[in-house]
Amino acid sequence: MKRIFSILAIAITMLASLTFGQPAFAEVSEGAKIFNNNCAQCHAGGRNNVVAAKTLKADALEKYGKNTIEAITLQVNKGKGAMPNFGKKLSPEEINLVANYVLEQAEKGWTKG
Repeated sequence: MKRIFSILAIAITMLASLTFGQPAFAEVSEGAKIFNNNCAQCHAGGRNNVVAAKTLKADALEKYGKNTIEAITLQVNKGKGAMPNFGKKLSPEEINLVANYVLEQAEKGWTKG
């Protein structure tokens, strides 16, 4: 009988933990979702699979004058060189979310979290 109560107490504790505990994974931002669906093919982890020197890392963004929301927004909207324009595929709000995500990730060094 004591064992049944112990098992029941563990089960209740686990259920409460799952119900009221913190989620195991942080929610992915809208900017991250848009980036992952449209940009990550060439820019996963801030890299550039087409022109290796022109990454989305902070030093490269600064070097090429793409270290502001406005500059990133323009690049995503109009495209340039090998990068296609996304102005007809993404809304201005989506482009702004992506630009903010890219700049935020560049400032973090493209680390998770």
